[in-house]
Amino acid sequence: MENQVAKSTEERTFQYQDTLPSLPVPTLEESLKKYLDSVKPFANEEEYRKTEEIVKNFQNGIGEKLQQKLLQRAKEKRNWLEEWWLNVAYLDVRIPSQLNVNFAGPAAHNEHYWPPKKGTNLERGSINLWHNLNYWQLLRKEKLPVHKVGNTPLDMNQFRMLFSTCKVPGITRDSIVNYFNTESEGCSPSHIAVLCRGRVFAFDVIHEGCLITPPEILRHLTYIQKKCHSEPNGPGVAALTSEERTRWAKAREYLIGLTPENLTILEKIQSSILVYCMNDGSPHVTPEDYSQISSMILAGDPTVLWGDKSYNLVSFSNGLFGCHADHSPYDAMVLVNINNYVDVKIFENEGKWKGSEKVRDVPLPQELVFTVDEKILNDIEQAKAQFFKQASDLDIVVSAFTSFGKKLTKKKKLHPDTFVQLALQLAYYRLIGRPGCCYETAATRFFYHGRTETVRSCTVEAVKWCQSMQDPSAQLLERREKMLQAFTKHNKMMKDCSTGKAKEAGLPDPELYTDPLFSRSGGGGNFVLSTSLLGYFRVQGVAVPMVHNGFGFFYHIRDDRFVVSCTAWKSCAETDAQKLVQLVFHAFHDMIQLMNTAQL
Repeated sequence: MENQVAKSTEERTFQYQDTLPSLPVPTLEESLKKYLDSVKPFANEEEYRKTEEIVKNFQNGIGEKLQQKLLQRAKEKRNWLEEWWLNVAYLDVRIPSQLNVNFAGPAAHNEHYWPPKKGTNLERGSINLWHNLNYWQLLRKEKLPVHKVGNTPLDMNQFRMLFSTCKVPGITRDSIVNYFNTESEGCSPSHIAVLCRGRVFAFDVIHEGCLITPPEILRHLTYIQKKCHSEPNGPGVAALTSEERTRWAKAREYLIGLTPENLTILEKIQSSILVYCMNDGSPHVTPEDYSQISSMILAGDPTVLWGDKSYNLVSFSNGLFGCHADHSPYDAMVLVNINNYVDVKIFENEGKWKGSEKVRDVPLPQELVFTVDEKILNDIEQAKAQFFKQASDLDIVVSAFTSFGKKLTKKKKLHPDTFVQLALQLAYYRLIGRPGCCYETAATRFFYHGRTETVRSCTVEAVKWCQSMQDPSAQLLERREKMLQAFTKHNKMMKDCSTGKAKEAGLPDPELYTDPLFSRSGGGGNFVLSTSLLGYFRVQGVAVPMVHNGFGFFYHIRDDRFVVSCTAWKSCAETDAQKLVQLVFHAFHDMIQLMNTAQL
């Protein structure tokens, strides 16, 4: 993906969608063998024998029936998993999604032309927005290059969900509305929404058939900021999006019931290209420490963030930026891609606008004023209170390890992603004293509407290596050999998952799913380590742990550094984000030392 910053191309972004292969169904034997592999690190001999027996009964009994249903479903749907994944992982979830499900990340522009500087937010914001809108136009014209592995095209469907997309709360299940169209498909919304001090504005980004320029955007942002800073704050209806899903759905229904105009405003926000969030904060940041800014983007003021929106672009008053996204319509790589595009453009232009300063007579932003009553104002206060209570429990550490990076690991013939995953396994083992069941994201975009598959990174090989590292009697060569075996196993699993190697209505839960080893090994979303590689750009991200006694661990890899973000809940006595990050950094040194020493 490194060379896939947008260029003009003959290929159209979505041209291969109809020819992508369907998501394959792995054989029952293959699935059960992988399952047994994944529970083994968490079982003693007796427990493992019992689970083997349960798996055998499942295979010879209901498993075959379920497999046939799965194969039938795969004949009828090009992606048999898509709907289930969307509903179970996102739309059926009732806990507040803004903090528990969404992901966020700081922009790295401060590492080059845009260090923190008071009073730069409006001018920089206008340039930043303009580059984002150019990316929107590339997608509209289908000029964003198709992502490929070698000559094989990957699914690009998730990119349709970046702009003009929003989740809408439902009483028992949410839904996703998507208003985006390519130019060949017809009209697409051309306005953005702006949140500032509890108020909502909107303006069109197309004037006389072309994109408005940074000086014109600057005029709009200046108008909004002056108005909001000289008049009382608005009610902050956006905070309702941070509420528990059913409560938000009921509040939304009530809001619409007050006046039809409220529905018009909600639809204006939902259909906007993106939401631009003007946050009054001035977070601290350095190229080595992104903790505070990450915390303020993920868990900051909920009145200036539309938590259900597919793309919130966050601006701070000291000229720093970040983004916050609902996770349901797409995975992090979409946001990583646009963020990298914008970062590269800002760098190429030295952080400046080099075009005309002329400002046309563009209509000023329109304020969207919700009609609210005491009940809605109370709902907003309740939403803010529950949000801040949970946010205050979240610990976020985002640090750069700068002793070495991808260059050295590749020189040692160690895959850089596997290098980080195994360091994390060792760090968790040293911190907690037992193996950590781990979810690592693997993309399945070789297939139609493919999203992600789970790599269960805690393998028997990884645990044996961790044990040897803690065993004073273990020889260096033995430790090195065990580490390389763990590398081989992880690399193979990642490849299997990416190349596409359940529960069925009306049938009782098979014993397989009630076996204690199922949840102990991460089944049912019980992974204590929730992890993902965010790529090889300057883009970093953050999300909360999957479980209360777990960690969220996300990282990007550069030639000279590894940047990691770690989240944990302060109310859990067992987890400590700062300690885990320090132990991961120690593990990096230990692993390279192992390669150096063993080669002598």
